[in-house]
Amino acid sequence: MPSSRRPAPQQQPPSGLVGARRATASAKSEQRVRDILRVGRDVLAEKGYERATTIEIAQRLGISEATVFTYFRGKRELCVRVISDWYDEIIAAMQAVLSEAQAQQQPLRQQLALLMRTHLQLFLIQGTGLCALVLSEGRSKGQELGDSFAPLQRRYTAPLMDLLARGQASGEIRQDVPLRLLRPMVLGPMEHILWEVVGQTSSGSVKTTDLETTSRALHDMVWAAIAAPEQELAQLRRFKASILQAVDG
Repeated sequence: MPSSRRPAPQQQPPSGLVGARRATASAKSEQRVRDILRVGRDVLAEKGYERATTIEIAQRLGISEATVFTYFRGKRELCVRVISDWYDEIIAAMQAVLSEAQAQQQPLRQQLALLMRTHLQLFLIQGTGLCALVLSEGRSKGQELGDSFAPLQRRYTAPLMDLLARGQASGEIRQDVPLRLLRPMVLGPMEHILWEVVGQTSSGSVKTTDLETTSRALHDMVWAAIAAPEQELAQLRRFKASILQAVDG
């Protein structure tokens, strides 16, 4: 006769243990993603998009290529994430510089100088390889990465656009030129320098760039082009108005 006894229920692990295991697995996955992005950045900076492979990234990490594909659908998605993270770092650095300058009430001209110097430092000194990748792959529509980079480039120009808008509002930057044209007036000369350095690096004839001298010269040239006419007179008028307001108050 079949036994009437019911099978004993399987003992479930304590809920706290299950949560700990999930947290551990999640932490390992997050660390794996960070490792893939770190090595992916190195490989992409060294070899460019075309010559970089997910196989090499996996080999440097001592994992299988299939593991890379567990977290990223392919090289394109991995590259976009690498560049996106790099842009986030650039944006954060520029915003921090501007926030500190504004807190110290530095003149807008000095704020622009700091922004341009920070931009050149991040691209020329700390990110030449990724800079070459963005310039070569991200600026041409129709290329595999071009459309993916466009939103990133708009985000990274936002701090500059905010500064230019503040300058127009205060009368320090010329108002007869729309913001969309002021932007290339600032970024264009810097991009020319970036192309020059990237070209030297790719040809093997690396020339040391004097960051301070270069950024100062570029800023002086750019400021002369975008500063509002009779700016000093306008500043004196604002100063006079503030004095009269203080006296009246």
